[in-house]
Amino acid sequence: MKKNFFNNLLTSLILAGAIILMTGLFYIVIVAGIPYQDPPLELQIQYAVNMGIGETLSELGFVIMLAGGVLKLLISVIRKLSAGRNKQR
Repeated sequence: MKKNFFNNLLTSLILAGAIILMTGLFYIVIVAGIPYQDPPLELQIQYAVNMGIGETLSELGFVIMLAGGVLKLLISVIRKLSAGRNKQR
């Protein structure tokens, strides 16, 4: 029961990180887009805000996805090591 719970939790964490990362990339590519050549101040501010949101979401999503992957890897290695020790006894 515990094994499946942690496995599902970490898989959900990886998936959530991927979704947040994709949302950030969407913000950078589609919402912010390519800036105008000589935009008025209002458009410069809007572009800067959208790029900031996109960068923050991308960074956060990558960190969440990476943390979930590393934790899942560590737990699987610990389980294999403990299973090997239990077989030796």
